[in-house]
Amino acid sequence: MLKKIYEHFEEATCVVLLVIMSLLAFVNVITRYFIQYSFAFTEEVEVACLVWLTMLGAAAGFRRKIHLGFDLLSIRFPNLGKNILLPLASILTIFTVSALIWFSVVQIRVEISLDTMTEALNIPHWLYTLAMPAGGILVILRVIEAAWKELMGGKG
Repeated sequence: MLKKIYEHFEEATCVVLLVIMSLLAFVNVITRYFIQYSFAFTEEVEVACLVWLTMLGAAAGFRRKIHLGFDLLSIRFPNLGKNILLPLASILTIFTVSALIWFSVVQIRVEISLDTMTEALNIPHWLYTLAMPAGGILVILRVIEAAWKELMGGKG
């Protein structure tokens, strides 16, 4: 059971986020049509959900080994790709995502120090920005996992 949750965490979370986004958009359209009034907070929540979807989708792509870079290397260079290019691509990906995490943590610290709040819901803005480092950590874990499985011959 825990293995299944671990293996499909990103997809399940993305489904929940998409349902939330769809319901918010639907409610916003209905209210706009019937009472000519828009709920401003829905766009704010939808954008925040979209950031989470992006990060979770990237992690899922690496976990399933369907990310373009990983797939291209294994198809075009079967031996060289597995032994040299895949570890190199993994290291570069981890470096890039680590930079993203670093700068998003810096941004969170600034948002906390300036006490910035969101416009519609008036909640701390850093709660939305938290998607970047949290998703980035998940991406790094999935990159390591996918590279390890590929280097071990698909086992493990």
